[in-house]
Amino acid sequence: MVNPHTYYLNKVMSSLFLDTSVPGEERTNFKSIRSITDFWKFMEGPLLEGLYWDSWYNSHQLYDLKNSSRIYYENILLGVPRVRQLKVRNNTCKVYSSFQSLISECYGKYTSANEDLSNFGLTSNSEWRYSTSNTNSPWHWGFLGVYQNGGYIFTLSKLKSETKNKFIDLRLNNWITRGTRVIFIDFSLYNANVNLFCIIRLVAEFPATGGIVTSWQFYSVKLLRYVSYYDYFIASCEIIFCIFLFVFTTQEVKKIKEFKSDYFKSIWNWLELLLLLLCFVAVSFNIYCNIQIFLLLGQLLKSTEKYSDFYFLAYWHIYYNNIIAITIFFAWIKIFRFISFNKTMSQLSSTLSRCIKDIVGFAIMFFIIFFAYAQLGFLVFGSQVDDFSTFQNSIFAQFRIVLGDFNFAGIQQANHILGPIYFITFIFFVFFVLLNMFLAIINDTYSEVKADYSIGRRPDFELGKMIKQSYKNVLEKFRLKKEIQKAEQMKKWKERLEKKYYSAEIQDDYQPVTQQEFRELFLYAVELEKELHYINLKLNQVMRKLSAL
Repeated sequence: MVNPHTYYLNKVMSSLFLDTSVPGEERTNFKSIRSITDFWKFMEGPLLEGLYWDSWYNSHQLYDLKNSSRIYYENILLGVPRVRQLKVRNNTCKVYSSFQSLISECYGKYTSANEDLSNFGLTSNSEWRYSTSNTNSPWHWGFLGVYQNGGYIFTLSKLKSETKNKFIDLRLNNWITRGTRVIFIDFSLYNANVNLFCIIRLVAEFPATGGIVTSWQFYSVKLLRYVSYYDYFIASCEIIFCIFLFVFTTQEVKKIKEFKSDYFKSIWNWLELLLLLLCFVAVSFNIYCNIQIFLLLGQLLKSTEKYSDFYFLAYWHIYYNNIIAITIFFAWIKIFRFISFNKTMSQLSSTLSRCIKDIVGFAIMFFIIFFAYAQLGFLVFGSQVDDFSTFQNSIFAQFRIVLGDFNFAGIQQANHILGPIYFITFIFFVFFVLLNMFLAIINDTYSEVKADYSIGRRPDFELGKMIKQSYKNVLEKFRLKKEIQKAEQMKKWKERLEKKYYSAEIQDDYQPVTQQEFRELFLYAVELEKELHYINLKLNQVMRKLSAL
């Protein structure tokens, strides 16, 4: 699902559209946009040049006059790019009575209830009229809100001059207003060399406080999954995986019926059920993604004159990849169940299982203090230090402080008194006291486990026990087979001897013994002696057990 090509393709695309600076202004790129002026400079500069770059990879751009699609030697632009804006209505926030005579307009933060659905500006063109969504794409979760589909939409032309004139016209007629809360720039590329689709979304959020917050998404996904021979090999592996999944599910169902409520007392059985559930979810996602690709991909590739919304397919493909990642993670965790045959591994697992109650009690105390400091940092430094701008950021910032990554200068600058006090006391109590208590709990329990092992009190090695049991079963089968063969041979010897020496048809008392018959009689006697010795050993074992009782 993931290979180095996805990273390099994302890196190339991000370098082109995020790091390219505005001509004449080296510090102005998409990442550094902070005003509407900077935004239009990016649209008319790096974005325009990136989409219509005649010198990309030494003029790696051609025009196919047959279908008028823009083709790059490395990447094909699928359809045309789309720009979409969402706005909020006026008077979506309250103005304090003392300021109502001075402030007549008030635009709140974006919510679906505050969204502006009315037309504005030059209503003769589609980009000035609100359009409802006709795609299945999910809502976008940004830094400042969750944005739904639809909005004020326009698509770019295939000619660079027309697109540039469109940007200039929108800028001069104030397409971006005080009510604007987010602008999406969506387009998709296909690289045939590595069979990857790159779905790109550039997002500029306009908070109610002013300014612009930028973000981006680069999804390099393999929508055409079965093309090469290796892809078909992967398909065969997927089929085998489904067969194994069915077999393992059947086994777990039998175990549940056999052990009933006792089955759920083991944490490993819960992990097994979780793994099976995740596997079924992954298979369901795979089937759903393949069905959607089969239904939509052909239509999207044909629509070269309008925007092709590959974001829906990429979104579910990424979620499928995440489910696979979680499943593989728990599958690796399951290995701990089978490493108890090793003494060191057994000691580690025994240490963790024995001190889990102490760790839970310690964790409660730790997080009480940790969250107290996080709340303190958020309230004291939240308005001035980015690392403490939200309560969640405060929590992550404190984990970074524990690991040695911190911005003490920013904390001290935000508050000259509480800043150093917060930092010093946090380091003392959390780093020097609590973390050392945690290590002491682990160390003390490990010492106890090691002492138990030294005097011979160790748990059964589960995997070793399974291997030994399997080995004994195999030996028993071979021994039983050998005994059966010996018994059959002895039976034949007995029948032949009885027929020769004890047959009623033979009246002569004297019967000469041949060399072969003597050899068979000797082997028969040896086998009888072995059987007698084996029975004697068994009898002695039974007598010793009885005497012990």
